[in-house]
Amino acid sequence: MLVSERTLKWAMRFYPPLLFQRIWVERFQRDFRGVDVKIARSILNLNYNRSIFGGTIYAAADPFYAVLFHQILQKRGYKVQVWQKSAEIDYVKPGMSSLYFSARLDDAEISEACSSLDSDGKFVKSYTIEIKNKAGELCATVQSTVYIRKLYSIKTESR
Repeated sequence: MLVSERTLKWAMRFYPPLLFQRIWVERFQRDFRGVDVKIARSILNLNYNRSIFGGTIYAAADPFYAVLFHQILQKRGYKVQVWQKSAEIDYVKPGMSSLYFSARLDDAEISEACSSLDSDGKFVKSYTIEIKNKAGELCATVQSTVYIRKLYSIKTESR
């Protein structure tokens, strides 16, 4: 479903799996070229060390590259299925304050996906997400692998 950046921001803010873990979409960039996310430290997501639970950090990184690609490709006329195929997380430092990260896609990455979808019907690639605390210190690194499968192209479909 195609939506505006603002609509999707608010929908994801109140999506229960994100809301109850205090994962807050701060903003989507114009044309879904990126997203800024905050993981608020809260009683709802603390572990026994009083730092942010690792599962919350992992969950925060899960959907965003898939969401960005889905919106961008739909606007370009592709009918696709997109999901996070796999992820690997490296916890570097405990999250003792709120955490922040951004996911970005540039023209070259989008063109690479479109080219692969047109030639192979699928696209698989890993992206790195660096999750930092308020002081800018690295707390976790996530390697998120996105899988995109082309169902058909609206541009070339005859009606």
